[in-house]
Amino acid sequence: MSQNLVSSMIKATRPKQWTKNGALFVALMFSQHLLDPRYVGLSIGGFVVFCLLCSSIYLLNDIVDLDKDRKHPLKCKRPLAAGEITVSQSWFTAGLLLLLALGGGFALAPAFGWVVVSYFLLQVAYSYVLKNEVIIDTFSIAASFFLRVIGGAYVIDVEVSSWLLVCTFFISLFMALSKRRHELILLDDEAKEHRKVLRRYDVLLLDQMISVVTAGTVILYAVYTLSDETVQRFGSDNLKYTIPFVLYGIYRYLYLVYRKQKGGSPEMILLTDGATIINLILYAITVAIVIY
Repeated sequence: MSQNLVSSMIKATRPKQWTKNGALFVALMFSQHLLDPRYVGLSIGGFVVFCLLCSSIYLLNDIVDLDKDRKHPLKCKRPLAAGEITVSQSWFTAGLLLLLALGGGFALAPAFGWVVVSYFLLQVAYSYVLKNEVIIDTFSIAASFFLRVIGGAYVIDVEVSSWLLVCTFFISLFMALSKRRHELILLDDEAKEHRKVLRRYDVLLLDQMISVVTAGTVILYAVYTLSDETVQRFGSDNLKYTIPFVLYGIYRYLYLVYRKQKGGSPEMILLTDGATIINLILYAITVAIVIY
C-alpha cells in the first residue's frame, strides 16, 4: 500500500472530527471520577471506540453521497470524491473499523456496546431516511451527541443528571441548526440540489429556531447549576460560576456563524478558533475547581 493511499485513507476517516467524541468525557468529569485512573482508562477506551465507529460511518456516508459530494464546493475535495481512494477500498476500511468498534464496545461494557450499536443504527437511518426529513434531520444530529454522553456514562457505569443530558441535546441541536444555515448560505441556489431537506428550510426559519434553542440552552444550563440535585451532589451551588463561560461560548459561536459565515464544521471551530479554545479551557478548569 503506497504512502499516498494511506494518507488519503486516513484523511477519509476525518480524524479532525473526532473532537466531537469529547462528549464521552462529560460523565467522567461530572461524576467526580476524573482523578481515578480506572475510570479515566475506561473513558479513553470509549473515546477510541467511538472514533473508530465514527470513521467507519464517515466512509459509508461518503460512499452513499459520492455523486453529490463531487458537485459540492468543499466536499469534492474528500478523498473518495476526488478519486484518491476507490469505493471498494472505502467499503473494506469501513467494515474493518466497524468490527473493531463493535468488538471494543462490548469488551469495555455490554451496556456501552449497545450504545455503540444504537449509534450506528441511528447513523444508517440518518444516511438513508432521516436526513431528508425537515426538523427530524437536526434532531437526529443532536441525538448522536446525546448518545455520546450516554455512552460515556455507561462505559464507566455511572448516572448522568437528566438536566445535563437535556442541556447536551439542546446545544447539539443549536449546532445542527447552525450547520443547516451555513449550508443554505454557502451553496446558495444549489443548496436544494445538494441536500433535499434544504428545500424545506429557509434562513429566516432557521434563525428563529436557532433563537429558541439558544435561549433554551442557556436557561436549562443555569437551572441545572442551581438545581437541588446539583447542589446536593457537589456540596455547593458554585457551579453557577461556569454560566458566563457557557454564555460566551454560545455568543462566540453565533458571532462565527453570522459574521464569519462559519458553522458548517463545529469540530473545526473547536480546533482553530483561539477564543473558543481558551473559553473551553477556562470552563474546564472552573468546573474542575468547583467539583474537585
